[in-house]
Amino acid sequence: MTTKLTAKRFNMRKAGAAGAEAPPLDDLFNEPDDGMGPGLDLPPPPTGKRREGVRPEEIAAVEAENLTARQLRMARRMALKQGIAASSDPEAVVLLRRKGIDPFQRTTVMDLVVPRESEGENGENVQLPQRIKPISVPSTEQRAEESHLSDLIRIQRDIARRRRRKLIMLALRLAVFVLLPTFVVGWYYFRVATPMYEAHSEFVIQQAMAPQAASGGGGLLTTSSAGLMGVAQDSIAVQGYLQSREAMLRLNNDLNFAGKFVGDHIDALQRLPDDATTEAIYGVYKDNVQIAYDPTEGIVKMDVTADDPHVAVAFSNALIGYAEEQVDQLTQRMRADQMAGAQAGYEKAEANMLAANQKLVDLQERFSVLSSDMEVSLVTSQIGTLQSQILEDRLSLAQIESNPTPNEARAEPLRERIDRMQQQIADLRGQLTSSTANDPSIARLQSELLVAQSDIEMRQTLLAQSLEAMEAARVEATRQTRYLSRSVNPTPPDEATYPRAFENTLVALLIFLGIYLMISMTAAILREQVSS
Repeated sequence: MTTKLTAKRFNMRKAGAAGAEAPPLDDLFNEPDDGMGPGLDLPPPPTGKRREGVRPEEIAAVEAENLTARQLRMARRMALKQGIAASSDPEAVVLLRRKGIDPFQRTTVMDLVVPRESEGENGENVQLPQRIKPISVPSTEQRAEESHLSDLIRIQRDIARRRRRKLIMLALRLAVFVLLPTFVVGWYYFRVATPMYEAHSEFVIQQAMAPQAASGGGGLLTTSSAGLMGVAQDSIAVQGYLQSREAMLRLNNDLNFAGKFVGDHIDALQRLPDDATTEAIYGVYKDNVQIAYDPTEGIVKMDVTADDPHVAVAFSNALIGYAEEQVDQLTQRMRADQMAGAQAGYEKAEANMLAANQKLVDLQERFSVLSSDMEVSLVTSQIGTLQSQILEDRLSLAQIESNPTPNEARAEPLRERIDRMQQQIADLRGQLTSSTANDPSIARLQSELLVAQSDIEMRQTLLAQSLEAMEAARVEATRQTRYLSRSVNPTPPDEATYPRAFENTLVALLIFLGIYLMISMTAAILREQVSS
């Protein structure tokens, strides 16, 4: 708004200097807006300059274009800017077009302010502000934007370069730590590994049916669940024996197990040296003899591997024979232990029974008492008799003392009799509860006799149970409770079972890849912890 008012005042001052009449005050604020700011009052063309000849048909052609007032004012301003003197707006349009200038080109208000080559009436030059051509230097915003764009391009290129470098390093690491070891493993399995033949066999350890009890009153010690538990334990024991060094040494002594893995026909990783130790032979034995027990079916599965199928079958048959011997030894020891334990338990129960009876007899002889219950009943009956006599004497004494002149000669003997009977009752009660070193009380005697009798009863029960257990153990010892039954016999294969080259190579690839991922993740976590 300030700029517009300033332009108005400038036009008024120029008009006054030229002798023109100043525009009214209302025109400063009511002039229509044409998009170029408030309309400027253009002065008349200078009189000192000669007007170029304009034909009337040219002016008529411009008027025929039906130009708007805004376009005509723009042409007039453009003519003043270019120093063209025109008497009318159409003439200004014609003169501008002759010079090749588009009169309707958008311009700013400040571009319209040009110096005039005229002097005032007093001979002084009119000094007007001149337009200074700006130096063609980029603005700070443009330079900042260009710098920002260059920084972004540089950062993007750096990120792309880093990504390419990281991808190349990742590919190199995968090639060195994953693909190269996998290639070595695959080359070994496909080209170097010795073909091995596997002989598969299965056997089960069963329990014979228990015989029926000869007489009532005693059952067998083992039940169906206990029998199944015993079979499972025997199967696990046989599995452990076949995987032990003892079985390996027996197989090596009988069939020269170590000699089958010595020589150039076996690859270097599976080959045994000529002077191989027992531990080295045992390591090869564990690799080539695999035994597993299935608890759901109760079957023991055995896989024996060798470079010759017939050798693998011979090893399997020998190991199954060792298992049968082991089963027999296990059941024989169990039967002997059961019989020995039952016999020892019965003998101990019988000895305890005799000792309890002897203790009861010693108590009866020492206290001269056959039964403590009889002694207690005798003393209690005496106490009852004395108490009834005391009651009668007290009634007689009360009758005598009720007379006005009681007879003391009759009353005094009754009093003394009552006192003696009370003393006797106290002595009898003392026999029941009080005891001395030589004369124990009836209560103590009764307690010791009851303990001895209950001990005898318990020993009798234990003796009967021991007798039943010994009879059951004797029945179990008369038969073999476990035996080995073959369900699958070993047969020689006609094709090599190992190595499974493709499967083993794939497993090796997954293992190396997993190791690489774990190490990479650990290193990344440690790097992040250190950097934080």
